[in-house]
Amino acid sequence: MPKKTIRTIPQERTPIAVQDPGERTANFDEVALGYTLEDALNEAERCLMCPQEPCVAGCPVGIDIPKFIQAICDKDFRTSYDVLARSTLLPAICGRVCPQEDQCEGVCVVSKQLEPVAIGRLERYIGDMAISEGWSNTPDIEPRGHRIAIVGAGPAGIACAADLAKAGCEVTIYEALHRPGGVLTYGIPEFRLPNPVVDAEFQKVIELGVKVECNTLVGRLFTIEQLRDEMGFDAVFIGTGAGYPSFMGIPGESLNGVLSANEFLTRCNLMQAGNFPAKDTPLGLGRKVAVIGAGNTAMDAMRVSLRLGAEEVYCLYRRTKAESPARAEELHHAQEEGVIFQWLTAPVEILGDEDNNVRGLRCIRMELGEPDASGRRRPVPIKNSEFEFECDTVIYAIGTNANPIIGQTSKLKLNKWGYIEADGEQSTSLAGVFAGGDIVTGSATVILAMGAGRRAAQSIKGYLGINDPEDMAVSNPERPRIFGIDSRQKQFTRVRLPRQDRAA
Repeated sequence: MPKKTIRTIPQERTPIAVQDPGERTANFDEVALGYTLEDALNEAERCLMCPQEPCVAGCPVGIDIPKFIQAICDKDFRTSYDVLARSTLLPAICGRVCPQEDQCEGVCVVSKQLEPVAIGRLERYIGDMAISEGWSNTPDIEPRGHRIAIVGAGPAGIACAADLAKAGCEVTIYEALHRPGGVLTYGIPEFRLPNPVVDAEFQKVIELGVKVECNTLVGRLFTIEQLRDEMGFDAVFIGTGAGYPSFMGIPGESLNGVLSANEFLTRCNLMQAGNFPAKDTPLGLGRKVAVIGAGNTAMDAMRVSLRLGAEEVYCLYRRTKAESPARAEELHHAQEEGVIFQWLTAPVEILGDEDNNVRGLRCIRMELGEPDASGRRRPVPIKNSEFEFECDTVIYAIGTNANPIIGQTSKLKLNKWGYIEADGEQSTSLAGVFAGGDIVTGSATVILAMGAGRRAAQSIKGYLGINDPEDMAVSNPERPRIFGIDSRQKQFTRVRLPRQDRAA
């Protein structure tokens, strides 16, 4: 085949069909409808298959992106899925919710002159095909005898569990909520990520032999130390996320009608509050809703509010649209659906009525000053610009913090913000205990959490002395090898005692 160049590939990025904005606010059906076969083939042809492969380096889990796209070009869709499955068991999820524009697509060579290849949409196409065709990629697994505990069934825990199960470990995931999935289940609405997709992808983890114990709150039923000692696990991975909500500390936050986005979305996504009284989770959403923040979680909260019947939904953000941390696609969809954006606006007080219910907000106008530590221009209040407007529900979506339970009930070293301290290999201050995802980095993306989970799995295999053939074949100057054996294993023999001896 002739070599593709920027001039010979399709010049326009293949659009994706979406529900009509006027119809979709009345349902929770998925907004983006996915590629057709023709769409996928056309978009795959836009990949130059460049030898530098910057997209692979830009992917936190290291998917061989050119190879899976080439298989689409060849109409060898099963091979395309097999390539994806080597790095992720969640292609249908990641293809929907990962910020590809800041990762693989952000470094795509095509983007230097045209719009980047729609890598995420192609990944979703193959992931959806795998679900509909019932494909799985379960390798032959040789049991090793090692027992691993995973705390949290979110993206980091799922990725870590999958890699360790493939390595022959006996893996048990402990999940605090009544359904696995973490933020995939409780934090992302179905119009962005349908629950059947999450369930189908998670089933592939179960097929690897991973056990899941829901309704199990580690730190209350038992501690991290007890997992290692009394319960006899050889290693522990903590991937609990960071779901403790942040507030501003302004007057009125204790009024009825003030919610965090985490609580609001959990009630709606996981507990089906929109179906009250058929479901026993009341919500009490008002007619006019104000959401503070402009990230992806804020967009989700606003768009869910519209679907639950709110007449007016406002977005209050102290910077401008250009500084909004939300994905461009989510921001665009929110605008299409009728969200009213109040840029350069910050609340200073939540106003209540005589019954302690929210009746409105007092806000102040802002202007952008000099850049702050994040590189964004700092918002500065404009004197004498305060104003009030009516609303009866206020939802905070300004970030999250580490849940303190694990830190309070273990001897793990935490940083000054309460997150677990872990090194580059995800090791914590406790021997045999590893951590990754939002509980280490703070709130981040699904794919970054998965990348941390995979790094932790690799470190756990090294800790347990499990030689990974793929890893042994990779030359790493920072970890030299002697006759194919990691130099850290030189001159020692790993000894495993019978279970009863270790318990004693």
